[in-house]
Amino acid sequence: MKFSGLTSALLSLTFSAQAELKLPAIFGDNMVLQQQQAVPVWGWATPGAEVTVKFSGQTKATHAATDGKWLVKLDRLKASFTPQTLVINSGGTKTLTNILVGEVWLGSGQSNMEKPIGEQRGQKPTFNAEAELAAAHHPNLRLFLVEKALAVKPLADLQKFKGWEPCRSNVLEDMHFSAAAYFFGREILTNLNVPVGVIVSSWGGTRVEPWTPPAGFEKIPSLANLAVMPDPGTNKNFNRLPTALYNAMIAPIAGFGIRGAIWYQGESNRGETNYDTKMSALVGGWREVWNEGNFPFYFVQIAPFKYIKEATNYSAEADPLPRFWLQQSRAARQIKNAGMIVTTDLVDDLNDIHPRNKKEVGHRLALLALDKTYGKKVVSSGPAFREAKFVKGKAILKFTHTDGGLVSKDGQPLTWFEIAGADKKFVPAGAKIAGDTVEVSSAAVTKPTVVRFAWNQMAQPNLFNEARLPTEPFRTDEPVK
Repeated sequence: MKFSGLTSALLSLTFSAQAELKLPAIFGDNMVLQQQQAVPVWGWATPGAEVTVKFSGQTKATHAATDGKWLVKLDRLKASFTPQTLVINSGGTKTLTNILVGEVWLGSGQSNMEKPIGEQRGQKPTFNAEAELAAAHHPNLRLFLVEKALAVKPLADLQKFKGWEPCRSNVLEDMHFSAAAYFFGREILTNLNVPVGVIVSSWGGTRVEPWTPPAGFEKIPSLANLAVMPDPGTNKNFNRLPTALYNAMIAPIAGFGIRGAIWYQGESNRGETNYDTKMSALVGGWREVWNEGNFPFYFVQIAPFKYIKEATNYSAEADPLPRFWLQQSRAARQIKNAGMIVTTDLVDDLNDIHPRNKKEVGHRLALLALDKTYGKKVVSSGPAFREAKFVKGKAILKFTHTDGGLVSKDGQPLTWFEIAGADKKFVPAGAKIAGDTVEVSSAAVTKPTVVRFAWNQMAQPNLFNEARLPTEPFRTDEPVK
């Protein structure tokens, strides 16, 4: 009996000859099943026992393998707001109720994904938190929260979780559910008018490596040594070790039908020089264990923040953040069916690493999904540098995604442009919009060769497109392809 598409986590669970019927925690009352694709349903039963699964007029049957595992796949389902019942029989019976069919998304990352709407652990609440919570009655938006756990090897089931719940104000507060993921899910629900399920598995302060499956590392020679977790010894706080979070918080749900994933992480990897490669490992690994092909993966470029305090004599040349932004931009171009949102304009306090405008983060992630996944005619990206020409002492810059034209968001002169000659000594530059281009110059540089934009940890530039989406940080001598 083959179990292709089911995560290797299931391989770690053994059952006695009289094992009772059991389902993974991710299957429960109130859940949403993914529409328009085959939906895996799996669990454990007495070895050799027949298992039947009934849902939405379908009946699927199989037999549990010698280790008790079983798997069926439901045929493609149609979106439905009508609550339905899933019944599994194998000696005993498991009945799950109030199930909807629609769109399911996974949200993951570190603290900016984890951050709830209200105040938590000293973090300020998101903007308009009280009003947003009061209005959060969306019974067709279902929420599932994976709680923090670690494991040396992939687990068959979740250790800790808060199961599927219809969205209400008290649910958001009790779960401390991700604000960014909630706002994303709410917007998908509103725009598509189908039920939406959002699963969140996140942990503040974590790096990308612990979230990555061994299969992701194995496909990239330079990272292959990370596929095997080092022995954590007696230290239970090993959440920085490769695969540790994947093993406990992703592997048990891998294979559950989803449309795609959203990701907000990077602050803990800011000093990296190969984050784009590690992102490829993460996404490639997740796609392999889900076995759903190149499902959509949309992520957030981390926001400006005073990582290096002014008292330490800040230098843009030595600041790793702008180069990290380039790596994130590169990942968005190089990973198939991926996209990135820019957040340079969403910071209300440069001394707070958790920007409070998570509603706009969710909105921009939803724009990517609506545009790229669902085929809606919406603008989902801000301007991105394409090419530069240096003519008569000035740089003429062209951009993609100039939908509706380039604009200064606040109507003021363009900010955060710098220019340099062959010596690469940058000076602040004047910049003006000229049709679909930006002209950049400085009297201090008569023969410019390079321009950089938003090359500073505090950069909050004002160059946008007419859709009010910001321009990615860039350097003309290091174009992102």
